[in-house]
Amino acid sequence: MSSVLVSGASIAGLCAAAQLADRGFTVTVVERAPALRRTGSPIDVRGEALNIAREMGILDQIYARRVVNSGREHFTTFVDHNGDPVAALPNSEASDSDEDIEIARDSLIDILHGLIADRVTFVYDESVVGVTESPDAVTVVFASGKVKPFDIVIGADGIHSSVRRAVFGPELNFRRHLGVYFSIVELPLGTSAHGESFTYNVPGLLAGITDFGSRTLGFLAFRSPEIEYDYHDLNAQKQLILDAFEGEHGWRVQELTDAVRNAPDLYFDSVSQVRMTTWSHERVVLVGDAAHAAALFSGRGTSLAMMGARALGEALVAPGAAELSSAYAAYEAAHRGHVLRAQEGVPEARDIMVPDTASALAERNLRFPLRAA
Repeated sequence: MSSVLVSGASIAGLCAAAQLADRGFTVTVVERAPALRRTGSPIDVRGEALNIAREMGILDQIYARRVVNSGREHFTTFVDHNGDPVAALPNSEASDSDEDIEIARDSLIDILHGLIADRVTFVYDESVVGVTESPDAVTVVFASGKVKPFDIVIGADGIHSSVRRAVFGPELNFRRHLGVYFSIVELPLGTSAHGESFTYNVPGLLAGITDFGSRTLGFLAFRSPEIEYDYHDLNAQKQLILDAFEGEHGWRVQELTDAVRNAPDLYFDSVSQVRMTTWSHERVVLVGDAAHAAALFSGRGTSLAMMGARALGEALVAPGAAELSSAYAAYEAAHRGHVLRAQEGVPEARDIMVPDTASALAERNLRFPLRAA
């Protein structure tokens, strides 16, 4: 077995492609977007993922392009209606250790792509719409109408995975909405003091601004039951955000909603986890958020993607890997414990960042009083 299709040029997809290319597989990556998706807030590389980056030969690049914290004393400072500080979340609450590296998502995407660009075939403006498995191959139908067989298909296409849907069934069978929607919008550089992060809450709402040195991002989140909307429709996403914050005029909410209204692009999605009893079926296997999204508040999605990609790569070349079911079982056995631990802490992080009641908000502020880190 040598030909592999990776669906999704995400961090999980690029890591999976790198791990398999290193082990002699012929890898093709398809991406729905017309180019690499480089937008998004900075991400963390933590724990074992740092060792994996070292093994891949990219740790020095990641370190060189890290987000420099500029001496920020807290992960974020909570402010009131007027912008006056009322509490602060210590860095220790949002990191595993001082060795964690925060890096812009586009920087890590570029590093990973550069690692494999001359060894992996990339096809953009393409996606998987159908999968047929047989004992000898898995035949993929693409959105373009092309049909092609592969030995293995890896779904690395995120929380709304088309591969998962085609092989395992509807998304709602696996995705668990955690009661919050979250958005990220680019702001003019210098909107906030260099290196600073501020968060404003009223019950059920979050508005935040963080300066990362080279870019400034705005954050808006709101509590809500599941909402039906087209997650490819930018205007529909914008309207959901604007409706949630209608009538709220505290701190810099108006500035942030204006940025959303005028943004040419933004991130918006449900804060959800993906929970599956198995991540594989015959010749198809899932990695990253497609298999086990821990949710945005975990801070561990990138590290899990890197760890899962390596575990899969190792399993596919281990003795007995010709029997794919054994290889996939070994991949899951090596990785599932890390996933479960990352998923467990998310409800508490959600409640810290988006308290749902006035009493919960007051208790949060008492729990994290203003003081030096």
